[in-house]
Amino acid sequence: MAAEAATAEAADPVAASPEPRAPKKGAKDAKKGGKEDKAAKGKGKKDAKNAEPDGDGPSIAAHPRATRAVARAKSWGGLAGFVLGGYLSLPTNTLAGAGLRALIAGVVCYVAVWAGAVFLWRRLVMLEIKSREQQLAAAVQAAQAARARRELPAPAERQGARAS
Repeated sequence: MAAEAATAEAADPVAASPEPRAPKKGAKDAKKGGKEDKAAKGKGKKDAKNAEPDGDGPSIAAHPRATRAVARAKSWGGLAGFVLGGYLSLPTNTLAGAGLRALIAGVVCYVAVWAGAVFLWRRLVMLEIKSREQQLAAAVQAAQAARARRELPAPAERQGARAS
């Protein structure tokens, strides 16, 4: 078996060759790299705020109306949950117990409304994008039709060309 493995490795030099490894940095290079990395990290944080998200599709956080609407929904959801939870907890006979239940209800409603708002706005943003694509496609078709009409000769010129 060892002979078969040796002949298989000799037949396929790519499989037999070791994987390339990155050269190791010396102590001096590591110190220099550390300073450069710290400077790059500081710049990266500033650039990350201004850069667009790296996701595949559109971002709700980048959509101005969606961001405001989700924030508004979260605040109203948390407030409504707190008030409703507090009101329904009043018969417990302790103010501390009612307050704790109100806080828990507020947090639960806050998270639930946030998830629902994000779900809804994802669909709305996608619909807006599809609508805009259709508008642009219609504008391109209209421009192509106008260009084609301009390129056609006048009707009188066409009749004269047929007669000759």
